[in-house]
Amino acid sequence: MDLTAAILILAVTGIGVGFASGLLGVGGCFIMIPVQYWVYTAMGVPPDVAIKVAFGTNLFVVLPTAMSGAFGHSRKGAVFWRAGIVLGIAGAIGAVIGATIAAQLPGRVLMVAFGLTILAGAIRMLTAKPPKIEEEPKDSPLLWAAWGFPLGIVTGIIGIGGGVLMIPVMVLALKFRMH
Repeated sequence: MDLTAAILILAVTGIGVGFASGLLGVGGCFIMIPVQYWVYTAMGVPPDVAIKVAFGTNLFVVLPTAMSGAFGHSRKGAVFWRAGIVLGIAGAIGAVIGATIAAQLPGRVLMVAFGLTILAGAIRMLTAKPPKIEEEPKDSPLLWAAWGFPLGIVTGIIGIGGGVLMIPVMVLALKFRMH
């Protein structure tokens, strides 16, 4: 694959993922990582390296995408900033640890872990009934950090920004409303 085709494919993927992120509040890892892996291996990057580069690149790209979406939702009063900041900082600290672990793992292990996580998330989305949240989220920074840190470790290992894992936790465990 030549460089021009790779740039075009990645740019179109980025635009699509950015749209999905703003609309659904997810970073698009389930689209971005497989596309990046395919592009990198088609360019001759060894698979073990390609998956790690795809994970790292995805995590880097998610930050501005997530910030843009958060500001858009904030204008509608749909962001609990205090919780987001605590979850984000705790998750970022965990993600550094997770990325350090991932750097030591074989690429095949990372690909399987990523695939299983995405598959489990898809099954959950297809089979779960919408939860009825009748209570307000607890105003508990310690609870948020206690969830954010281990989720950050997992997201750092498997290269996802957290939407696939964090949103279900925020809705089911922390009692945030979906919007």
